[in-house]
Amino acid sequence: MAGQNNANQGGQQDINQLLKVRREKLANLQAAGKDPFQITKYDVTHHTSDVKEIYTAHEEKLLAGRAPLNTDGMDEAEAREAQKKDYEERRSIMDADPIHVSIAGRMMFKRVMGKASFANIQDLKGNIQIYVARDSIGEELYATFKKSDIGDIWGVKGYAFRTKTGEISIHAEEMTLLSKSLQILPEKFHGLTDTDMRYRQRYVDLIMNPESKEVFIKRSQILREIRNFLAERDFMEVETPMLVSNAGGAAARPFETHYNALDEDVKLRISLELYLKRLIVGGLERVFEIGRVFRNEGVDTRHNPEFTLMELYQAYTDYEGMMELTESMFRYLAEKVCGSTKITYNGIEIDLGKPFERLTMNDAIKKYTGIDFDQVPDDAAAKKLADEHHLEYEDRHKKGDIINLFFEEYCEKELIQPTFIMDHPIEISPLTKKKPSDPSKVERFELFINTWEMCNAYSELNDPIDQRERFAAQDANAAAGDDEAEHTDEDFLNALEIGMPPTGGIGYGIDRLVMLLTDSAAIRDVLLFPTMKSLDK
Repeated sequence: MAGQNNANQGGQQDINQLLKVRREKLANLQAAGKDPFQITKYDVTHHTSDVKEIYTAHEEKLLAGRAPLNTDGMDEAEAREAQKKDYEERRSIMDADPIHVSIAGRMMFKRVMGKASFANIQDLKGNIQIYVARDSIGEELYATFKKSDIGDIWGVKGYAFRTKTGEISIHAEEMTLLSKSLQILPEKFHGLTDTDMRYRQRYVDLIMNPESKEVFIKRSQILREIRNFLAERDFMEVETPMLVSNAGGAAARPFETHYNALDEDVKLRISLELYLKRLIVGGLERVFEIGRVFRNEGVDTRHNPEFTLMELYQAYTDYEGMMELTESMFRYLAEKVCGSTKITYNGIEIDLGKPFERLTMNDAIKKYTGIDFDQVPDDAAAKKLADEHHLEYEDRHKKGDIINLFFEEYCEKELIQPTFIMDHPIEISPLTKKKPSDPSKVERFELFINTWEMCNAYSELNDPIDQRERFAAQDANAAAGDDEAEHTDEDFLNALEIGMPPTGGIGYGIDRLVMLLTDSAAIRDVLLFPTMKSLDK
């Protein structure tokens, strides 16, 4: 054990010495009037992947019609000589019409070899090899380059070429040190593998793990394509308050804070619903918002207290219209982001191209348990079934609550392929229109994919009298100890009394959607800066 402690101390001393050397290098640069932090901008003409694509196309054009080298019948020495000559001829043709580029990025590798060296520069779109020759950039700059460290950020101007080994590279003609790295990056071969550190130092994760960067590039693309899809359907993007007096629209516990200027207690929103419905009342017929919401709940692979929600509302349609929109949007996003309506998550193929299955909640329970809740007469009979199946419930729970418990326990885990679960019990849907054919149920659906709830949608309740009664029932639940119950919102009721047209509404968990389309195992993998417990605790 003592030997291990000594080894750890020795390793830390080595790191401290390396960090000290980096600061000394910076001090020397500054003393010589070459402080990289004084540089304010750099003219970048290309990203690394652009250089490779442009050079390849240019090469095909200039070398078109040139026969490939044939070394059949040559001995080893003759073949080597022929290959050398062929390379020099090709290089001569390309160098006569060079592609000049200017790139910038982080140096991830360096190999010094006397008068010429190689380095690898990484930027947003990839990485490329740099050939650095003393005779090309000058002795003084070459000395600075040789002393530079992995992690430093360089600007490089030069021309593209292909090495003898076939790698497209840049022959540096000018180089500028743009930023000095004073910390040490993880060892390149192993990368940043500590999961906790990846989440806490996302900036290092993005540098060391290209797959992480790709996830967040795709996340941005997903959001862009959602907006494009909705714009084609004439939806208007809006913004609503995050600090609210009544955090309604979902069953969740809010975060609470105090507004000093008004001397009022306020909450962070848990949903976007009630304000967006006010806009429907105001005549904005198709609205959506993508924004952060906050729920004072636990953290697991699919939940983060701060997450991104999208809600949209469309006048003069119902939950059937929301099903059509959802199915079309998921299919559109898969094609745009993944290139196919068939995607793979954790090794399982999910087909978004087929019509999504539709099941009522009661039919799903019947399918997976054999119990038909349409034949269960009352609350007492439902609770008896729960007891027989060892499901825990509260005294205040009614038949509809028991139905939901059965669904969560026995059905969700079976829903791998896209499935709309419809017609929920009224007890768990306080903002939803009743089904005219069965007032114990509502016109609501949830989409399940890969066992996850992907969205929640309603034919929105627009009857202010019915809504007031349901708010009263929620107030009673809150008084009985339900921290997640809704509360009466008088201004929202006033809006309904002004008159809201028949409306379909839906909410999507954006983070979970990104997880699905990027094959990410946990919600923290798709949040740039997920909630983490402080290291001080």
